[in-house]
Amino acid sequence: MDRKEFLKTTGLAGGTLLFARYPELNPADKKIRIGMITDLHHDIMHDGIERLSAFIKEMNTESPDFIIQGGDFCVPKEANTPLLDVWNQFKGDKFHVIGNHDNDGGYTRDHVVEFWKAKSKYYSFDKNGFHFVVLDGNEHNESPDRPKGYARYISQTQLEWLKKDLDASSFPTVIFCHQGIDNDSGGLENGTLLRYTFEQANEKAGRQKVILVISGHHHQDYYNHINDIHYVQINSASYSWLGDNYKEVRYSAEIDKAKPNIKYTAPYKDPLWAMIEIEHNGRIRIKGRKSVFVGSSPEKLGVKMETYIYPIVPYISDRKLG
Repeated sequence: MDRKEFLKTTGLAGGTLLFARYPELNPADKKIRIGMITDLHHDIMHDGIERLSAFIKEMNTESPDFIIQGGDFCVPKEANTPLLDVWNQFKGDKFHVIGNHDNDGGYTRDHVVEFWKAKSKYYSFDKNGFHFVVLDGNEHNESPDRPKGYARYISQTQLEWLKKDLDASSFPTVIFCHQGIDNDSGGLENGTLLRYTFEQANEKAGRQKVILVISGHHHQDYYNHINDIHYVQINSASYSWLGDNYKEVRYSAEIDKAKPNIKYTAPYKDPLWAMIEIEHNGRIRIKGRKSVFVGSSPEKLGVKMETYIYPIVPYISDRKLG
């Protein structure tokens, strides 16, 4: 991509704003690399610290531009401080997304933000000529027709903030949200409205401003392309939740007693995470990791796979998009 094409794509005639803020930016080859882990569920997984440690060790070797965890990380209790200590061993920038389980046990999302030292419940930031938006999909008290189950709603207040934030940026934009915005089965209750908001931002800009939306929450591995926007689900670092259907694997009596909910999961033997690389020409590459289930697969255990929209698998797929 030459300089003229780059400036046309980004909508920055003359490039003054971009190069003033990022003087080192070379539009021909500048890209961003992101390390992402999500749904660690340290409060359920007996080896959550070991899983996160493996991620941080590799990230310090790979040196991405930043790392981000996509929610369902840990509740904000003092006993989880050692997990935060591991997270903070990463030598670069670190960001958080709030998941629906992070305020389990009577904690508030404000408690979570304070404990994690997160920027806010929802926020945005710029890096390498890209704009990143982190949403909080847990505003269930604002939902007029709240369905049963976990929080999965974005309030009108946050929506108005999002619109203004998108208007204010000229950079290609990536959205992070814990709950799937493209998944009607347990995803954001008002996901259609959010997708329309992204599409309206693109139409107003006259180009693809919002290029990629990334979520966790569903513990699955899938991809959707909706009205020229890429939607990618990053699988859990730890397991698939199966409830009473999963009764085969038992850990030590000590582990079962300390974290009894592990009995209702189909754990992955190895931790999963993804490396995400985005170029200014629109190309996106995702490098995932593969593992196997501990014990028999959910299908062999009799789980009715046809009840799931997307397959239950112990891996994150490699993808080339754009």
